[in-house]
Amino acid sequence: MPKESININKVHIPRWNELPNLDLYLDQIVTFINTSLEKCIKPNDTLKSDTPILTKTMINNYVKNYLIEAPIKKKYSKNQCAKLFCICILKQVYSMNEISKLIDIALKSSEINVAYDSFCNHFEEALKCAFEKKEFFKIENIDENKYLLKSVLLSCSYKIYVQNMI
Repeated sequence: MPKESININKVHIPRWNELPNLDLYLDQIVTFINTSLEKCIKPNDTLKSDTPILTKTMINNYVKNYLIEAPIKKKYSKNQCAKLFCICILKQVYSMNEISKLIDIALKSSEINVAYDSFCNHFEEALKCAFEKKEFFKIENIDENKYLLKSVLLSCSYKIYVQNMI
C-alpha cells in the first residue's frame, strides 16, 4: 500500500482571524487558497499533478451560480474567501447545489466567522481521524447541524485519504 503523501499534522486551514483583512484581487485569492490547500487536497484530475485546486474560471462560475457574492471593484472579501475555502473542500464529494444548501444551513445557525472556524476545526479533526484510523465522534447527544457538519467533513476526509493512498 502506498505511503500517505501528506503530513496530516501539518495540515492547517487558515482560521477567520488568519484570513487577509484586506480584500483580494482574483489572482491573489486563487494563489492564497491554492497555497493553503495544496498540503491536503489533490485536484480531482489526478492525471495532472500541476492541476490547481481553484482557478479563476471556477470562481467566476461560483459567482454566476450564487455560491459566493460577486466581487466589489474586482476584489473579494474575507467572507468570500472563507466560502471559497469551504467550497474547495466540499467539492471533493458534493455537488454545487448540495454545497449551496450546506452553506445556507451553516449560516442560518451561526455568524460566518463562527461557522467558518467550526468548519476548519472539524475538517482538520476529521482528516486526522481518517488518516490515523480513529473514531471521529460519538453519536449520542449531538445536535442535528453538528452531526451533519461532522458527517459531511468525514466524507470529504475519507475521499482525501483514498486519493492519497491510490
